[in-house]
Amino acid sequence: MSHATHANAALTPRARLRLARLIVEHGWPPARAAERYDVSWKTARKWAERYRAEGPAGMSDRSSAPHRQPNRTPAPVVRKIVHLRWKQRLGPVEIGDRLAMPSSTVHAVLVRCRINRLTHIDRATGEPIRRYEHERPGDLLHVDVKKLGKVPDGGGWRYVGRQQGEKNRAATPGKPRNKYRGPLIGTCYLHTVIDDHSRVAYVEAHDDETKETATQVLRNAVAWFAERGVIVQRVLSDNGSCYKSHLWRDTCAELGITPKKTRPYRPQTNGKIERFHRTLAEGWAFKKFYNSESARLAALPGWVHEYNHHRPHSAIGKRSPISRLDNLAGHHN
Repeated sequence: MSHATHANAALTPRARLRLARLIVEHGWPPARAAERYDVSWKTARKWAERYRAEGPAGMSDRSSAPHRQPNRTPAPVVRKIVHLRWKQRLGPVEIGDRLAMPSSTVHAVLVRCRINRLTHIDRATGEPIRRYEHERPGDLLHVDVKKLGKVPDGGGWRYVGRQQGEKNRAATPGKPRNKYRGPLIGTCYLHTVIDDHSRVAYVEAHDDETKETATQVLRNAVAWFAERGVIVQRVLSDNGSCYKSHLWRDTCAELGITPKKTRPYRPQTNGKIERFHRTLAEGWAFKKFYNSESARLAALPGWVHEYNHHRPHSAIGKRSPISRLDNLAGHHN
């Protein structure tokens, strides 16, 4: 039994036990036992009752934290705070201003999620980079979905300006309308898979992120890696609904893969795929003008090939990701 106790305690756990036994086992009145140990009779009675209920184990200190915390920041708000911090590097004051809440509350959430210091999430600060990677290709795959607004016919607002971009959206044929009668161009869901050791990437573009699509992408990716001599052991995903499904669990079991989940509100856990998404956006999605969604998608396979086979990756000694599969058969297929 631990004998540690808080600074202002009148009794050590050992003295509490002796006091409680005097009352419970030897029949002393609580007032007399309290006088013997120079504490109030309420204190003596409390330890006697705790001893009856829990025995010697009940003599140590309990946490003073409340059982429930009704004022704790709701999970959806925590997600918004983490998103603004991770994606835009905003501080507590700016985040608090955007979400109309006290900066002290924002700071408390950032501390709890361990992203209160930019050095924890940003290598541009000069801090030493703490990297962890699995030893062999296939030991761990990271999976996630990157959402991008589709490009309207004629080009998006980033290149043609807001006004022309809206006109192009309105002119794109065959699209459903939102409640304001504006066209819904839709969302492109990029299902991305990264090998932790080599950083080799596999990407498929879809119109949804359902469990059926996610599991089919996993099957395709496992087969694609197998052709390159890589046997997949584990897969790491966030807590998105498609990855929490029974179908995902059963598919992993069928493929002989152990599914793992990231900790909620900790984007660092899946940092490699977060970084890949940034590279994907800068190097392909918004790199140049595309006059339609089909034109942008047509450029995706070429960009992924360039990324895997030719682009030097700073995290692996400026080598191309595919070069880390050099010891495996058939990697240039």
